[in-house]
Amino acid sequence: MAVGIFDSGLGGLTVWNKVQERLPEVDFVYLADSAHAPYGVRNADDIYALTCAAVQRLFDAGCDLVILACNTASAAALRRMQEGWIPRDKRVLGVFVPLIEAMTERQWGDNSPPREVAVNHVALFATPATVASRAFQRELSFRAIGVDVEAQACGGVVDAIEEGDMILAEALVRSHVDALKRKMPNPDAAILGCTHYPLMQEAFQAALGGQVKVFGQAELVAESLADYLERHPNMMGSGEAAFLTTGDPARVSDRATQFLRRQITFTAA
Repeated sequence: MAVGIFDSGLGGLTVWNKVQERLPEVDFVYLADSAHAPYGVRNADDIYALTCAAVQRLFDAGCDLVILACNTASAAALRRMQEGWIPRDKRVLGVFVPLIEAMTERQWGDNSPPREVAVNHVALFATPATVASRAFQRELSFRAIGVDVEAQACGGVVDAIEEGDMILAEALVRSHVDALKRKMPNPDAAILGCTHYPLMQEAFQAALGGQVKVFGQAELVAESLADYLERHPNMMGSGEAAFLTTGDPARVSDRATQFLRRQITFTAA
């Protein structure tokens, strides 16, 4: 039984890489919907339809558990999927949960009233669709009080990363951080609310300053999945991984290999 990891493009490989390091005995199927990336500029109905189609493809590949490594899909589609689409014998998890658990230092199942947490001013860098959904603010408000979240839609960053233009991506990061700081000059913490952004984490940290704690998602998702699988040992396998894409497999393989600095070979989904 494999664990599915879905992203609109290659950003979710940052999650797969950390999860595979943490859980080398688990089988994974990674699906990149490269033909329709980026999701961050699409409307909610498009994102929902594309996410359902991709998750169904992973179900068909034998995945009973799928991680939406795409923040945009987690923000714009997951709740709607949970309300009426996901079969009873399947599970689909988003990437917000481990992040909010880490920020609030409380487990997701803790239903006690919201309380004050260590950070008060949080910068959220995300795609336009994730920012528009306000999903992060909604989920955070259930667990924390007194936290001011300023969101910055980072248009163009995902496209630049997917094209392999890291010089442009770094310039865009600096521009978006400058725009955020005009609204919130002194954030306590920053959230990289897109799984592509850890590829630019050094640029975000440099632009924000060393005093700002930057939360990435890959390590947090890996730890959360490890905890889940310890309670579901039937999902352990032999450590195999398959990579699928709706785009051009040769091109996507080249980009993926550049990103992770290890050979990654995609096949057609």
